[in-house]
Amino acid sequence: MNDKKTDTSKPSKGIYLLPNLLTTAGLFSGFFAIVSSMNGDFISASVAIFIAMIFDGLDGRVARMTNTQSEFGAEYDSMADMVSFGIAPGLVAYNWALSSYGKFGWLAAFVFVACAALRLARFNTQVGIADARFFQGLASPAAAAVIASLVWVGAEYQINGQDYGIIVGIITILAGLLMVSNFRYNSFKEVDWKGKVNFFVVLLIVLAFVIIASSPENVLLIVFGFYACSGPFTTIRSVNKLKLEDVVGDDKDEDFNSVEDMKDK
Repeated sequence: MNDKKTDTSKPSKGIYLLPNLLTTAGLFSGFFAIVSSMNGDFISASVAIFIAMIFDGLDGRVARMTNTQSEFGAEYDSMADMVSFGIAPGLVAYNWALSSYGKFGWLAAFVFVACAALRLARFNTQVGIADARFFQGLASPAAAAVIASLVWVGAEYQINGQDYGIIVGIITILAGLLMVSNFRYNSFKEVDWKGKVNFFVVLLIVLAFVIIASSPENVLLIVFGFYACSGPFTTIRSVNKLKLEDVVGDDKDEDFNSVEDMKDK
């Protein structure tokens, strides 16, 4: 009688459930934001974008903690980010403030969407190359948060966004351009979340939650507005003389070089 041995050398087929479930939840939140803005519920649309940010922050961390990273998960996450932090904020801004401004309105929204796509593509080519302490350009979730918090504040105070479409359009375009800029933004990845802190720090965290809960839309707009402005400030401080390559990229950027290196291999 011959014993049958199980071949364990072949990798198991399938898709990891937990991280991709969180990614799907983020994708659903982005899609829900689009539908809500089409129905005129801009507060729900804005909140949905922030919920998508929470799921986006969780899926990668859960994948690393459970050792369930995969190429499929990385690609799926990028596609979900494109919807939640590219298409959704652009359409929410358009439906709230830009729809009555003709070509300027939809072109302003498109600039944001296109820049989000370029930002995500550049980020994917820089994995393992770029300085982990900084983002090159404003991260797409942060740019989406600027738009979402702006719309949330306007909707909360019952402001007709169409009356301020030019201003909203300019902010939308600037947020998009910051994503594809070379301005350096702190990633906060050097923070030791596992380390110990004193009691005063914990008290500050509690107070921060109280302040956010008291008026989340205003606090989030201030926080992400300042963060969006911090990139140019940080970059200007870190260089002796501001050059064009410190502001916008060209074919000498690391992302283009890495693509060329891959072609040569």
